[in-house]
Amino acid sequence: MAEELPGSVLFACSYNAVRSVMAAALLRHYHGTRTYVESCGVRAGDVDGFAIAVMDEIGLDISNYKSKTFDQLEDGFFDLIITMSPEAQHRAVDMTRTMACDVEFWNTFDGTMIEGSREARLEAYRQVRDQIKKRILDRFPVGPAPKV
Repeated sequence: MAEELPGSVLFACSYNAVRSVMAAALLRHYHGTRTYVESCGVRAGDVDGFAIAVMDEIGLDISNYKSKTFDQLEDGFFDLIITMSPEAQHRAVDMTRTMACDVEFWNTFDGTMIEGSREARLEAYRQVRDQIKKRILDRFPVGPAPKV
């Protein structure tokens, strides 16, 4: 169900290294400056090399992103927080007890759990990217979808 684009969106997951970084880059790509977009994790970790590779495949560069935690956010208020892991969901709910902020849980597969060849792992990350892309376009449509 499509809704109006919020003024600010925070994507959050466990490490701010794969899912939330991909989601923020995709929402920025589709909606530019129409909304403020940020991402964070319960813990900070370096942006995952496989995430960088699969986002590069669709022309989005996340290689310079600096991972951050909830506590490192410069802006503590968001209109919408979208969590992508149960751990981030719990943290977001705790954080928003005293603020008017919607929290949505998008249970998103963790591609880092896949082991095997480089190609098998890349395919898992592509599935995560494409799942997030579909959720974003379903939730925040842009009219005729740009080809990415």
